[in-house]
Amino acid sequence: MPDPDRRLLLNLPPYPATGYAKLADRIAALIGTKNDVVFVQAEAVVALEAAATSLGAKGMTALNIVTSPYGELFGFWLRRAGADVIDLRAEPGLPVTVAAVAEALAGADRIDLVALVHAESASGILNPLPQIAKLAREKGALFLVDAVASAGGYELDVDALGIDIAIIGPQKALGGPASISAVSISARAWQAIDRPDAPRRSVLSLADIRHNWLDAGRGVLAGMPSALEFQALEAALDRVEAEGIAGTIARHLRAQRAARAGLVAVGARLWVEEERDASRLVTTILLPDGLDARKLAEDDAAVAAGLSAGIGCVASKLLRLDHTGRRASREAVLEGVRAVGRILDKAGVGTDAASADAAVAAAYAGEFGTGSGDTN
Repeated sequence: MPDPDRRLLLNLPPYPATGYAKLADRIAALIGTKNDVVFVQAEAVVALEAAATSLGAKGMTALNIVTSPYGELFGFWLRRAGADVIDLRAEPGLPVTVAAVAEALAGADRIDLVALVHAESASGILNPLPQIAKLAREKGALFLVDAVASAGGYELDVDALGIDIAIIGPQKALGGPASISAVSISARAWQAIDRPDAPRRSVLSLADIRHNWLDAGRGVLAGMPSALEFQALEAALDRVEAEGIAGTIARHLRAQRAARAGLVAVGARLWVEEERDASRLVTTILLPDGLDARKLAEDDAAVAAGLSAGIGCVASKLLRLDHTGRRASREAVLEGVRAVGRILDKAGVGTDAASADAAVAAAYAGEFGTGSGDTN
């Protein structure tokens, strides 16, 4: 017999037609924008592909900042759509520098679009969003930000920063479902998207979403919207709003600081030395020679503790501790730090479990300062 609680997920009534616009407005408030917010009824990588496919066109020149495989993909999608793409690659697994972006922009006669991933879960790094946003504005370029991981973990004031397109994935810091994405789109970004040669009749067409939903009065979404997913998104937003977005951000900052302190105390080597360059969603350690993060992450205990291998060219040497969403808690951070200690012990690396526990406790007791660090 099916689990009785699971049966409650079946035969849900359609999500209310008036509810979609309300959800979009609530997301807009969380990310600080009066721009249009639309839904892509799929996981965030589809929304990213839709943005690149809808924006990319012959005659466009884009500066695509690559700090992970996601940046690689975005450049591929832009080229496929016809754009000329300049890939600016950071050092493997590390943030891009403001100086490198400034040099790339200065060296180009014209840049129509700058694309950036804000917080990289792949390697646990943070790119300098405000400074790059300023450079993009000065160049007169459209500015697109992959904020899938950072929304909810960082203050994201879309309008103040001049972000023309922001892609949001509720499944990360917002603690919501993975099968719905949101995209905020400025008026000038719509001008670049809704053009005569724009892709149409495609799940990757943002122009279709505009005409089928925004222009139709923001009622029922096209296709067959999942009532289950939208109910889950509403529940996630209820929880974030009850905590307050400032509280959600502060909880991720505290989890980051506790994880970093605990991992250092246990004897691990942080991949990102400076907190300002590190993501609040995952904390990454550099494993000793001879250890493969991909093999270590296959262990059931490692998975349960929120440990996983890095993604991309640094995958084998980086082990990530996830403290995203509901895992941004003292209990989850402590479990992850202890799991790292056990892994290093098995590898013959001396660890100090007691000091690690104390460091996590001290972070949650407020001994590491109260500055928000919300400059990125």
